[in-house]
Amino acid sequence: MSVMGEEYHIPVLADECLSALKVKRGGIYFDGTLGGGNDSELILRAGGRLIAVDRDNEALDFVGARFASNPDFAGRYELVHDNFKNVAEILGGRSINDIDGALLDLGISSRQVDEPQRGFSYSKDGELDMRMDREQVLSAMQVVNEYSTEQLARIFFTYGEEKFARKIAANIVERRKKTPIETTMQLSDIIVASVPSRKSGHPAKKVFQALRIEVNNELSGLGEAVCDIVDKLKKGARLCVITFHSLEDRIVKQTFASLATDCICDKSLPVCVCGHRASVKLIGKAIRPSEKEQERNPRSKSATLRVAEKI
Repeated sequence: MSVMGEEYHIPVLADECLSALKVKRGGIYFDGTLGGGNDSELILRAGGRLIAVDRDNEALDFVGARFASNPDFAGRYELVHDNFKNVAEILGGRSINDIDGALLDLGISSRQVDEPQRGFSYSKDGELDMRMDREQVLSAMQVVNEYSTEQLARIFFTYGEEKFARKIAANIVERRKKTPIETTMQLSDIIVASVPSRKSGHPAKKVFQALRIEVNNELSGLGEAVCDIVDKLKKGARLCVITFHSLEDRIVKQTFASLATDCICDKSLPVCVCGHRASVKLIGKAIRPSEKEQERNPRSKSATLRVAEKI
Protein backbone atom coordinates (compact mmCIF):
# COMPACT_ATOMS: atom_id res chain seq x y z
CA MET A 1 0.00 0.00 0.00
CA SER A 2 1.40 3.39 -0.94
CA VAL A 3 1.04 6.14 1.63
CA MET A 4 2.00 9.79 1.78
CA GLY A 5 5.07 9.44 3.94
CA GLU A 6 7.12 7.20 1.67
CA GLU A 7 9.28 10.17 0.71
CA TYR A 8 10.35 10.31 4.39
CA HIS A 9 10.45 6.62 5.21
CA ILE A 10 9.60 3.54 3.17
CA PRO A 11 7.27 1.46 5.36
CA VAL A 12 8.07 -2.21 6.02
CA LEU A 13 5.38 -4.88 6.44
CA ALA A 14 2.79 -2.09 6.74
CA ASP A 15 -0.16 -4.07 5.40
CA GLU A 16 0.75 -7.07 7.55
CA CYS A 17 0.86 -4.85 10.66
CA LEU A 18 -2.49 -3.24 9.91
CA SER A 19 -4.07 -6.65 9.36
CA ALA A 20 -2.59 -8.01 12.59
CA LEU A 21 -3.70 -5.01 14.67
CA LYS A 22 -7.35 -5.40 13.60
CA VAL A 23 -7.93 -1.68 14.06
CA LYS A 24 -11.43 -0.84 15.22
CA ARG A 25 -13.10 2.54 14.86
CA GLY A 26 -12.66 4.63 17.98
CA GLY A 27 -10.06 2.31 19.50
CA ILE A 28 -6.89 3.79 21.06
CA TYR A 29 -3.57 2.69 19.53
CA PHE A 30 0.02 3.33 20.56
CA ASP A 31 2.69 3.76 17.88
CA GLY A 32 5.98 3.83 19.76
CA THR A 33 8.13 4.52 16.70
CA LEU A 34 6.38 7.15 14.59
CA GLY A 35 9.08 7.71 11.95
CA GLY A 36 7.49 9.02 8.76
CA GLY A 37 4.01 8.29 10.10
CA ASN A 38 3.09 5.59 7.59
CA ASP A 39 1.80 3.04 10.10
CA SER A 40 0.12 5.76 12.15
CA GLU A 41 -1.66 7.03 9.06
CA LEU A 42 -3.04 3.57 8.31
CA ILE A 43 -4.38 3.37 11.88
CA LEU A 44 -6.06 6.77 11.53
CA ARG A 45 -7.50 5.94 8.12
CA ALA A 46 -9.00 2.79 9.65
CA GLY A 47 -10.81 4.93 12.22
CA GLY A 48 -8.51 4.52 15.20
CA ARG A 49 -7.36 7.09 17.72
CA LEU A 50 -3.63 7.44 18.19
CA ILE A 51 -0.85 8.22 20.62
CA ALA A 52 2.37 8.26 18.56
CA VAL A 53 5.85 8.66 19.99
CA ASP A 54 9.25 9.41 18.53
CA ARG A 55 12.63 10.53 19.84
CA ASP A 56 13.32 12.51 16.67
CA ASN A 57 11.82 16.01 16.57
CA GLU A 58 12.30 16.13 12.80
CA ALA A 59 9.97 13.16 12.44
CA LEU A 60 7.41 14.74 14.75
CA ASP A 61 7.49 18.02 12.81
CA PHE A 62 7.17 16.24 9.46
CA VAL A 63 4.26 14.05 10.53
CA GLY A 64 2.60 16.87 12.44
CA ALA A 65 2.43 18.99 9.29
CA ARG A 66 1.30 16.01 7.23
CA PHE A 67 -1.51 14.96 9.57
CA ALA A 68 -2.67 18.55 10.11
CA SER A 69 -3.44 18.77 6.40
CA ASN A 70 -6.03 15.98 6.70
CA PRO A 71 -9.23 17.21 8.39
CA ASP A 72 -10.40 13.61 8.88
CA PHE A 73 -7.60 13.10 11.42
CA ALA A 74 -8.42 16.14 13.53
CA GLY A 75 -8.83 15.43 17.24
CA ARG A 76 -7.88 11.74 16.90
CA TYR A 77 -4.12 11.82 17.42
CA GLU A 78 -1.37 13.17 19.64
CA LEU A 79 2.32 13.20 18.71
CA VAL A 80 4.73 12.94 21.63
CA HIS A 81 8.47 13.62 21.85
CA ASP A 82 9.60 10.77 24.08
CA ASN A 83 11.02 7.26 24.15
CA PHE A 84 8.52 4.40 23.78
CA LYS A 85 10.22 2.73 26.74
CA ASN A 86 8.40 5.30 28.88
CA VAL A 87 5.03 3.97 27.70
CA ALA A 88 3.60 3.65 31.22
CA GLU A 89 4.30 7.32 31.98
CA ILE A 90 3.19 8.47 28.52
CA LEU A 91 -0.19 6.77 28.76
CA GLY A 92 -0.63 7.32 32.48
CA GLY A 93 0.01 11.03 32.11
CA ARG A 94 -2.93 11.15 29.69
CA SER A 95 -5.19 9.09 31.96
CA ILE A 96 -5.22 6.23 29.46
CA ASN A 97 -5.53 3.00 31.41
CA ASP A 98 -5.66 0.57 28.51
CA ILE A 99 -5.26 0.52 24.73
CA ASP A 100 -6.65 -1.45 21.79
CA GLY A 101 -3.31 -2.19 20.15
CA ALA A 102 0.32 -1.13 19.80
CA LEU A 103 3.12 -1.13 17.27
CA LEU A 104 6.90 -0.89 17.46
CA ASP A 105 8.84 -0.56 14.20
CA LEU A 106 12.37 -0.69 15.59
CA GLY A 107 15.52 0.52 13.86
CA ILE A 108 16.05 3.79 12.00
CA SER A 109 14.02 5.59 9.35
CA SER A 110 14.98 5.94 5.71
CA ARG A 111 15.31 9.71 6.23
CA GLN A 112 17.82 9.26 9.05
CA VAL A 113 19.97 7.00 6.88
CA ASP A 114 19.69 9.11 3.75
CA GLU A 115 20.54 12.47 5.34
CA PRO A 116 24.36 12.64 5.57
CA GLN A 117 24.27 15.20 8.38
CA ARG A 118 22.57 12.70 10.70
CA GLY A 119 25.73 10.57 10.60
CA PHE A 120 24.09 7.13 10.30
CA SER A 121 25.44 6.24 6.85
CA TYR A 122 28.81 4.61 6.19
CA SER A 123 28.60 5.49 2.49
CA LYS A 124 27.73 9.21 2.74
CA ASP A 125 30.03 11.76 4.31
CA GLY A 126 28.69 13.67 7.27
CA GLU A 127 29.43 14.56 10.87
CA LEU A 128 29.59 11.54 13.18
CA ASP A 129 26.33 11.99 15.06
CA MET A 130 23.86 9.04 15.06
CA ARG A 131 21.59 10.57 17.70
CA MET A 132 17.93 9.74 17.16
CA ASP A 133 17.10 12.40 19.73
CA ARG A 134 19.30 15.35 18.88
CA GLU A 135 18.64 16.88 22.29
CA GLN A 136 20.68 14.18 24.00
CA VAL A 137 24.39 14.76 24.73
CA LEU A 138 26.07 11.51 23.71
CA SER A 139 26.93 11.25 20.00
CA ALA A 140 28.90 8.79 17.89
CA MET A 141 31.72 11.32 17.69
CA GLN A 142 32.12 11.21 21.46
CA VAL A 143 32.03 7.42 21.56
CA VAL A 144 34.62 7.07 18.79
CA ASN A 145 36.98 9.69 20.22
CA GLU A 146 36.59 9.13 23.97
CA TYR A 147 35.93 5.43 24.62
CA SER A 148 38.91 3.18 25.37
CA THR A 149 40.10 0.42 23.04
CA GLU A 150 38.46 -2.13 25.32
CA GLN A 151 35.14 -0.28 25.41
CA LEU A 152 35.04 0.14 21.64
CA ALA A 153 35.94 -3.50 21.03
CA ARG A 154 33.20 -4.64 23.40
CA ILE A 155 30.60 -2.49 21.65
CA PHE A 156 31.62 -3.62 18.17
CA PHE A 157 31.60 -7.29 19.18
CA THR A 158 28.47 -7.25 21.36
CA TYR A 159 26.23 -4.97 19.29
CA GLY A 160 27.69 -5.55 15.84
CA GLU A 161 28.89 -9.16 16.16
CA GLU A 162 32.05 -7.93 14.45
CA LYS A 163 34.83 -10.55 14.64
CA PHE A 164 37.52 -7.95 13.89
CA ALA A 165 36.29 -5.74 16.73
CA ARG A 166 39.59 -5.44 18.58
CA LYS A 167 41.65 -4.65 15.49
CA ILE A 168 39.18 -1.98 14.38
CA ALA A 169 39.08 -0.47 17.88
CA ALA A 170 42.88 -0.39 18.10
CA ASN A 171 43.17 1.32 14.72
CA ILE A 172 40.56 3.90 15.70
CA VAL A 173 42.45 4.76 18.90
CA GLU A 174 45.75 4.94 17.02
CA ARG A 175 44.27 7.25 14.38
CA ARG A 176 42.63 9.63 16.84
CA LYS A 177 45.99 10.23 18.54
CA LYS A 178 46.91 12.27 15.44
CA THR A 179 43.59 14.01 14.84
CA PRO A 180 40.00 13.57 16.03
CA ILE A 181 37.74 11.34 13.93
CA GLU A 182 34.86 13.64 13.06
CA THR A 183 33.13 12.32 9.93
CA THR A 184 31.44 9.13 8.82
CA MET A 185 33.82 8.63 5.90
CA GLN A 186 36.88 9.04 8.11
CA LEU A 187 35.57 6.27 10.32
CA SER A 188 34.46 4.13 7.39
CA ASP A 189 37.91 4.36 5.80
CA ILE A 190 39.56 3.20 9.04
CA ILE A 191 37.23 0.20 9.23
CA VAL A 192 37.73 -0.74 5.58
CA ALA A 193 41.51 -0.66 6.08
CA SER A 194 41.20 -2.82 9.22
CA VAL A 195 39.33 -5.85 7.86
CA PRO A 196 39.66 -8.23 4.89
CA SER A 197 37.32 -7.67 1.98
CA ARG A 198 33.91 -9.33 2.43
CA LYS A 199 31.77 -11.16 -0.08
CA SER A 200 28.60 -9.32 0.88
CA GLY A 201 27.80 -6.11 2.72
CA HIS A 202 29.93 -3.07 3.41
CA PRO A 203 32.86 -3.69 5.81
CA ALA A 204 31.66 -0.84 8.04
CA LYS A 205 28.04 -1.99 8.35
CA LYS A 206 28.41 -3.92 11.62
CA VAL A 207 30.45 -1.23 13.38
CA PHE A 208 28.02 1.52 12.38
CA GLN A 209 25.14 -0.60 13.67
CA ALA A 210 26.97 -1.13 16.95
CA LEU A 211 27.69 2.57 17.37
CA ARG A 212 24.08 3.48 16.64
CA ILE A 213 22.85 1.00 19.28
CA GLU A 214 25.32 2.35 21.85
CA VAL A 215 24.55 6.01 21.19
CA ASN A 216 20.80 5.51 21.38
CA ASN A 217 20.79 2.82 24.08
CA GLU A 218 18.47 0.78 21.85
CA LEU A 219 18.63 -2.63 23.51
CA SER A 220 18.61 -1.71 27.18
CA GLY A 221 15.08 -1.88 28.54
CA LEU A 222 13.55 -3.20 25.32
CA GLY A 223 12.19 -6.37 26.93
CA GLU A 224 10.82 -4.39 29.86
CA ALA A 225 9.14 -1.95 27.46
CA VAL A 226 7.44 -4.82 25.64
CA CYS A 227 6.11 -6.06 29.00
CA ASP A 228 4.91 -2.57 29.91
CA ILE A 229 3.03 -2.25 26.62
CA VAL A 230 1.42 -5.66 27.10
CA ASP A 231 0.29 -4.55 30.57
CA LYS A 232 -1.63 -1.71 28.90
CA LEU A 233 -3.35 -3.86 26.27
CA LYS A 234 -7.01 -4.72 26.59
CA LYS A 235 -7.99 -8.39 26.36
CA GLY A 236 -7.83 -9.37 22.70
CA ALA A 237 -5.64 -6.38 21.78
CA ARG A 238 -2.39 -7.00 19.95
CA LEU A 239 1.20 -5.79 19.98
CA CYS A 240 3.14 -5.88 16.69
CA VAL A 241 6.93 -5.56 16.80
CA ILE A 242 9.17 -5.24 13.73
CA THR A 243 12.87 -5.88 14.31
CA PHE A 244 15.80 -5.46 11.94
CA HIS A 245 18.70 -7.40 13.46
CA SER A 246 19.19 -10.55 15.49
CA LEU A 247 20.01 -8.83 18.79
CA GLU A 248 16.73 -6.94 19.14
CA ASP A 249 14.72 -9.78 17.58
CA ARG A 250 16.14 -12.19 20.16
CA ILE A 251 15.00 -9.91 22.99
CA VAL A 252 11.49 -9.58 21.53
CA LYS A 253 11.21 -13.30 20.79
CA GLN A 254 12.33 -14.30 24.28
CA THR A 255 10.09 -11.72 25.96
CA PHE A 256 7.06 -12.84 23.98
CA ALA A 257 7.87 -16.49 24.78
CA SER A 258 8.08 -15.72 28.51
CA LEU A 259 4.82 -13.74 28.46
CA ALA A 260 3.11 -16.63 26.65
CA THR A 261 4.26 -19.24 29.20
CA ASP A 262 2.45 -20.20 32.39
CA CYS A 263 5.35 -21.45 34.48
CA ILE A 264 8.87 -20.02 34.20
CA CYS A 265 10.38 -21.98 37.10
CA ASP A 266 13.65 -23.88 36.79
CA LYS A 267 12.69 -27.17 35.12
CA SER A 268 14.50 -29.10 37.85
CA LEU A 269 11.88 -28.07 40.43
CA PRO A 270 9.19 -30.71 41.04
CA VAL A 271 6.36 -28.18 41.32
CA CYS A 272 5.72 -24.61 40.17
CA VAL A 273 6.61 -22.00 42.77
CA CYS A 274 6.70 -18.90 40.57
CA GLY A 275 2.96 -18.45 40.10
CA HIS A 276 3.58 -16.95 36.69
CA ARG A 277 0.64 -17.07 34.27
CA ALA A 278 0.67 -16.36 30.55
CA SER A 279 -0.59 -12.89 29.62
CA VAL A 280 -0.41 -13.24 25.82
CA LYS A 281 -0.72 -15.80 23.08
CA LEU A 282 1.54 -15.71 20.05
CA ILE A 283 -0.20 -15.06 16.73
CA GLY A 284 1.22 -17.21 13.98
CA LYS A 285 4.88 -17.48 13.09
CA ALA A 286 7.33 -14.65 12.57
CA ILE A 287 6.51 -12.79 9.34
CA ARG A 288 9.15 -11.77 6.82
CA PRO A 289 8.75 -9.36 3.88
CA SER A 290 7.66 -10.90 0.59
CA GLU A 291 10.10 -11.14 -2.29
CA LYS A 292 8.19 -8.34 -3.98
CA GLU A 293 8.61 -6.03 -0.99
CA GLN A 294 12.30 -6.90 -0.67
CA GLU A 295 12.80 -6.00 -4.32
CA ARG A 296 10.95 -2.72 -3.88
CA ASN A 297 12.74 -1.90 -0.63
CA PRO A 298 16.06 -3.74 -0.13
CA ARG A 299 16.29 -2.36 3.42
CA SER A 300 13.32 -4.55 4.36
CA LYS A 301 15.28 -7.78 3.85
CA SER A 302 16.30 -8.11 7.50
CA ALA A 303 12.86 -7.24 8.91
CA THR A 304 10.89 -9.64 11.12
CA LEU A 305 7.37 -9.05 12.41
CA ARG A 306 6.16 -10.77 15.59
CA VAL A 307 2.63 -10.45 16.97
CA ALA A 308 1.25 -11.20 20.43
CA GLU A 309 -2.35 -10.94 21.66
CA LYS A 310 -3.41 -10.17 25.23
CA ILE A 311 -5.37 -12.98 26.87
